[in-house]
Amino acid sequence: MTFNFESTKKDILNKKDKSNIGFIDKDILKLCDKINSNSNYFTTSSCSGRIVLVLDGKKRKDIFLFRTHDKINFNELKYKILEISEKFKKELIYFKQEPCLIVVSCKNKESQWKLFSEARNNGWKKSGILSLDKKILVELMSTENISFPIIKNRRILVDDKFLKIVLNKSNKNLEKGWSKIKYLEKKMDYL
Repeated sequence: MTFNFESTKKDILNKKDKSNIGFIDKDILKLCDKINSNSNYFTTSSCSGRIVLVLDGKKRKDIFLFRTHDKINFNELKYKILEISEKFKKELIYFKQEPCLIVVSCKNKESQWKLFSEARNNGWKKSGILSLDKKILVELMSTENISFPIIKNRRILVDDKFLKIVLNKSNKNLEKGWSKIKYLEKKMDYL
C-alpha cells in the first residue's frame, strides 16, 4: 500500500484530536493552522510548552497530576504541590517544564529539509528527521526544559526559595518557546 500525502492529510485533519487534553493549545494554534494550510505539510502532534507535575514511571493515562500551558505564579504551584503531596503516599512525583514541539508530515524530502533547516537554524535545536520513507516526518523541538523530583513519599523535596527560582526560570522558558513559535509562524509564508 502506497502513502498518499493528500489523502492522509485530509483524513488526519478531519479526525478528532486524540491528545489527552483534546485540543491544540492556544499558543501554537496559529502555527499549526499555517502549517496545515500549506500544501506541503500537515501537523500530527504539537505542544507550545508546558509546566507539569507528573507521576514517575511509564506512560499511563493518569500520569499528569497537574498541567498548564500558561505561565503560573508561585502560590498556584505551591497549592498544587501541597494538594498532590497529601494524595500520593508512596509515589515519586516530578516537576517538569517541557519545551515547545511539533511533529510535521511533509509532502517530499525537499519540503522536509526546508522546514527542518529553517527551524533548526532558528532555535528549535532538538529537531530531527523522524522518517524518510513513506511518511516523511520531521520533529521540531526547542531546548528549554527543566526536570527534577519534587515529591517522594508525601515529602516535598525542595524549599520555597528553590521553587521560586525554578518557577521564574520555567516561566521565562515558556516565553522563549512562544517567541520561537511566532518566528516559525512568520517563516511558514516562505516555505
